[in-house]
Amino acid sequence: MRDLLSQIQAAVNGHAYYLALYASLTVPDICGAMESDDGQATKPKYIEWFDKYVASKYSACGQATLTGETCYFYRCSVLHQGRAQHPELGFSRILFVEPGATTNVFHNNVLNDALNIDAAIFCGDELAGATAWLQAAQSSDNYKKNFPFFIQRYPAGLPPYLVGIPVIG
Repeated sequence: MRDLLSQIQAAVNGHAYYLALYASLTVPDICGAMESDDGQATKPKYIEWFDKYVASKYSACGQATLTGETCYFYRCSVLHQGRAQHPELGFSRILFVEPGATTNVFHNNVLNDALNIDAAIFCGDELAGATAWLQAAQSSDNYKKNFPFFIQRYPAGLPPYLVGIPVIG
């Protein structure tokens, strides 16, 4: 799990914002599944995880801007259709600004009918949530039961399949 989080951070650091954003959008699914009885991701688990670990950072003028449900619908749209719009978003679209293009930071603003979020801040918020979650969840029975099935990096290979070279499997 830590390898995945490190690679998301590396994507942010390397300005690979598509990759960082796509991977960050899967974090609530993965975490929700890892601590569930059946090891499966579901919409309610995604929403619950996001609301618990990330959503509190997204409000403006006393109104929630990015909730677990909004993020879930955005995730569905981006990962499955490659779209920034979804009829259930509550916004016409979500716009992720690439940091460094200007000295200004554009984050968590509603511009006309679109939600604007800084890509690096969003990914950082997902990573911070995942790190806090991992600290609490890694000793749970469900995490211990589900972790062996989690896709992992094996730096020296995975016997008896491949040895001596790094594999992800």
